[in-house]
Amino acid sequence: MTVNFNREELASELALGIDKLGFAISEEQQQRLLTYLGMLFKWNAAYNLTSVRDPKQMLQKHILDSLSVMPFVRGKRVIDVGTGPGLPGIPLAIVLPHVEFDLLDSLGKRVRFMKQVAHECKLANIHPIQSRVEAHQPDTCYDIVISRAFASLKDMLHWCQHLVDFEGRFLALKGQYPQQEIDEVSNYYHIESVTELAVPDLIGERHLVTIKKQ
Repeated sequence: MTVNFNREELASELALGIDKLGFAISEEQQQRLLTYLGMLFKWNAAYNLTSVRDPKQMLQKHILDSLSVMPFVRGKRVIDVGTGPGLPGIPLAIVLPHVEFDLLDSLGKRVRFMKQVAHECKLANIHPIQSRVEAHQPDTCYDIVISRAFASLKDMLHWCQHLVDFEGRFLALKGQYPQQEIDEVSNYYHIESVTELAVPDLIGERHLVTIKKQ
């Protein structure tokens, strides 16, 4: 069965989802989100960037899911580790133009895709980087390390500990309340909060874990 990309229909669904989230996102930003979604759909056929094939599901599971974190991104410099095709970094960069996002992934095809998105969506605040996280050595620490479906909390903190100082925060997007992972976090870190996110029409739970160094 052929799945089509109906931009007009998806625009309505996006507007409805943003309304349910309760966010103020401009028409121009919504159009950029749709352009990114269209590119993800198109490139996915050839490059297998995500296992989600249906654009409506992409909108829900990738775009709205990423946007749900927006109120928690407080800072000027963010790194999205294991970003894949730019999730949640690119949707967040579109709606938070004053924040700089480094998008880190080890696969070249994903980085090439993100560079093309930066060009077509005219996003000056995203910086795709091809590297393993432990090999990435920034000149200055980030305000936030964010990850989505990247690794366990213990592994994320181990691999990313050099990316923030004591002022910075780790934001980890998880599904169900990750009690077992929280129990494995060392005393070197402080679990600041675990927030349940309300992603419109998403089946299943979503939680955001915020962590600081002790």
